[in-house]
Amino acid sequence: MITQPQPQATPAPDPYEERLRVQTARLLAYRDDGPLVTLFRDRMGRGLPPVPSALAALLAVVAMAVAGLLEDGPILLVPSLVMIALVLPTAPRDHLGKLDWLVPPLIRGTEFLIIVLVTLAAGAPKWLAFVLVYVIGYHTYDTVYRTRQSIWPPAWVFRAGLGWELRLLLIGAGAALGVLTWVLAVLTLYLGVMFAVESVTSWVRLDKESATARASAEADLEASPEEALEQATGEAEPA
Repeated sequence: MITQPQPQATPAPDPYEERLRVQTARLLAYRDDGPLVTLFRDRMGRGLPPVPSALAALLAVVAMAVAGLLEDGPILLVPSLVMIALVLPTAPRDHLGKLDWLVPPLIRGTEFLIIVLVTLAAGAPKWLAFVLVYVIGYHTYDTVYRTRQSIWPPAWVFRAGLGWELRLLLIGAGAALGVLTWVLAVLTLYLGVMFAVESVTSWVRLDKESATARASAEADLEASPEEALEQATGEAEPA
């Protein structure tokens, strides 16, 4: 007797492994790494421990500010370079340590601190720095809210958003060259429009898909048994 080959059942993923995978994916998304980190992530081996490195970057920036080293001029590029040198090598880590959840807020807090300190030292408009911080904060909130509902922003959003590393490089270079006001204005306008348009279109598309799914489910509930059978089998019951 010839029997048809039976399809192999796909093994269910291990719940613990799946939880770790999702946790890592969320923390990496919350980091908001950009093209520069993506370029070097696979070339740095194991990388540096995330929490000590991110904390060291924050303390180094604070120390520079307290020591009065942040004055108008090329020195304003240094905080960005220090953060990139310390935090970029942490990208290859899996972020599964007990305290690794601290890495995204440390990165975002240090980024915001550098933006504020450099803006004040360079004499750029404070309101521009405030709007830029708000725009980046909105992007962070949107990312967190989506991932908590298992809705992941597309990868191109993080590349187009430049990541914390390229944003800080642009701001530091702009301050060092004396054109920080223009850099803040262009960066704020670009990121604000890009993040807002992408976020709104994504949520509208999700609402439409949810509404279509609900309508289909309600139609299935209202259908008669004969209609449901016809839709399922493609054949009508004989009269």
